[in-house]
Amino acid sequence: MYVAVKGGEAAIANAHRLLADRRRGDRSVPALTIAQIVEQLGLAVDRTMGEGSLYDRELAALAITQSRGDLIEAIFLVRAYRTTLPRFGYSRPIDTAEMKIERRVSATFKDLPGGQLLGPTFDYTHRLLDPSLAEGADVEAPVQRASTPERAPRVTDLLDHQGLIEPDATEPQDEVGDLTREPLEFPLNRDLRLQALARGDEGFLLALGYSTQRGYGRSHPFVGEIRIGEVEVEFDVPELGFAVSLGRIRVTECQMVNKFKGNAKIAPQFTRGYGLVFGQAERKAMAMSLCDRSLRARELGEDINHPAQDEEFVISHSDNVQATGFVEHLKLPHYVDFQGELGLLREMRAEHDVVAAPISEADANGEQMEAAE
Repeated sequence: MYVAVKGGEAAIANAHRLLADRRRGDRSVPALTIAQIVEQLGLAVDRTMGEGSLYDRELAALAITQSRGDLIEAIFLVRAYRTTLPRFGYSRPIDTAEMKIERRVSATFKDLPGGQLLGPTFDYTHRLLDPSLAEGADVEAPVQRASTPERAPRVTDLLDHQGLIEPDATEPQDEVGDLTREPLEFPLNRDLRLQALARGDEGFLLALGYSTQRGYGRSHPFVGEIRIGEVEVEFDVPELGFAVSLGRIRVTECQMVNKFKGNAKIAPQFTRGYGLVFGQAERKAMAMSLCDRSLRARELGEDINHPAQDEEFVISHSDNVQATGFVEHLKLPHYVDFQGELGLLREMRAEHDVVAAPISEADANGEQMEAAE
């Protein structure tokens, strides 16, 4: 056993050296810097921060470098680092109504107080490769103009003033849960569901959100509003007696508006699906809001018939760190388990052969009698 273990350690060490070599690549090509990843691969950085549950652009860029661009591995690295950090307390809820907006679009109202702002988006680009990027062509500076600060109320607030949409808080709670501190126990309150969805895998939530639009989950959505921008984070310091600003972070918020026919207690009205994630990640925020609305089926008295409405299914399978652990552990040594299964299979085949032998002989005799006739 000692020799086998030492041999295994040497192989692992050599594998790590080979991984480092492949990560560096051709030495004649300049190495990527953290600043380059932060500035030029910003959406990958934002996804890593969001699903890694840690807002730090440099650390996310480092994780992307270390993982050779494998974002799930990068998210795993960020999560692991996050567990080493001390916790000083909880910040105040951020106020997205006071967001310094970079992008704001609504599919429900054309003319909004504060206006619509396209911002940086792929929505209107042609999906054609641009050879000039490979040639390092100069990039034009963006158009700038003077602007006057104008309040941009949420679209859902406009509907709420007319009583056409459910209240913002449907499940008042004395204390908000924290899934990073306590194990999940189903059924969950909406606060914990939203936490799980916020750090859930974008691809998985996107597929579930898509399923709600294909006739599953009783979800016919309208994008009330998507807004991207910077918000201030404040922290209450007991010794001071007032909140201190910790800085600003960029977030994406999606308010999804859904139809609801009402029931004996509730008049017909719109209901909400909500998504909020770190950075610029509107696809993730939209998918999150679609899933959030579908997971409210029980609360709204709807039948649970489809995967996106099944809380245990969605939440238990949305975490890509857990999912990759269960899937990728299959490539680790299972020699003893396999030998046990192999032995059992051989015993079953031996028993099968004993039972099948008389049947085969009877069939053969029957064929001989038919031939004689």
